[in-house]
Amino acid sequence: MSTVYVVQEMPNHDIAPAMKFGEIKVLLPSNLQIAFSTVPTVRVLRRKLRDYKDGDYLLLTGDPVAIGLACSIASFYNAGRYTALKWDRRERLYIPVKIDITEKGESDE
Repeated sequence: MSTVYVVQEMPNHDIAPAMKFGEIKVLLPSNLQIAFSTVPTVRVLRRKLRDYKDGDYLLLTGDPVAIGLACSIASFYNAGRYTALKWDRRERLYIPVKIDITEKGESDE
């Protein structure tokens, strides 16, 4: 079964539509502030994302720094690949966006 990793808990944000993609796992609490040291957050994210694999998803909510760290760490554990869930306001649903930072996928040419 797939896992949807929610980067940071957002208490007033309804993520129920993401449940159709897999089991929801929240990576970081809503009250976390990433200020001057990212080291504690990196440790938590590395531990919680170590099993990230193709077929799993990142729901990019919360602190932009936390989102960047989660994307970086997920791609590190999965050979440069991860899939983000992008909210489509018009259709009111999440759309999976596959990202491959190694550029071994599609070509611009």
